[in-house]
Amino acid sequence: MRNLFLKVAALSATFLFVQVSFAQTKPFASKVETPSTKDEFKDEASEKKPSLPQPAEKTEKAETSSPAFASNSAPASRKVQQHSFGVGLGQTFLLGDLSKYGENKITMDLIYSYAASYSFDVVVNAHMSEHEDNNERTKLMALNSSIKSRMFEFDNFSPYILGGLGFYAPRVKRNLDGGSKWSEQKLAFGMNVGGGVDLRLNDEWTVGTLAQLHWPFSTRQDNQPDVKGYYFKLLLTLAYSF
Repeated sequence: MRNLFLKVAALSATFLFVQVSFAQTKPFASKVETPSTKDEFKDEASEKKPSLPQPAEKTEKAETSSPAFASNSAPASRKVQQHSFGVGLGQTFLLGDLSKYGENKITMDLIYSYAASYSFDVVVNAHMSEHEDNNERTKLMALNSSIKSRMFEFDNFSPYILGGLGFYAPRVKRNLDGGSKWSEQKLAFGMNVGGGVDLRLNDEWTVGTLAQLHWPFSTRQDNQPDVKGYYFKLLLTLAYSF
């Protein structure tokens, strides 16, 4: 029994030695490269991921601006070929020789205008007033026209300048040779310049201010000194357009 055990052990040792020797002589198998699935997982994830909406392109500045802001800052449209009738109420200041025969006072003017274009109006002014200082007097009558040029417009507000020519009939009552005597009634040519501001309340009504200097040319008298001088008007205006 003992001999049988020794034989089996020797046989097992021999077999083990042969296996070890064979393993040392056999070359190792080359490493097998497996394809990477990382890129495939990325592609699948990108296909499954829902696409996000792209931000809309910026529109033009005029379209994105607030309509309320645009309506407040943009100039309001102005009608052309429109007639206007109005009045001016304010102070008339006598200047030059006319101031010797009368005092300043509040007077009224009649004003007509025609909007010939977006920048220019034709204005016709008519006025008549009498100024008294003791026994002497100054009487003013005039019908004149001028061109009104708007400097700029912001919303319904527009400053302007004007100038033109017209007909004047100034007359004075003076103390001459111990008595008061009226000058002869004569028509004279003259000029006017001025400026002001308009504020349109709506399509029909406009309020504003007008400062205007009137300078009639002197009128020659037969038996008296010539009548000469000028005057300045500062008026509040109200006009109706149609």
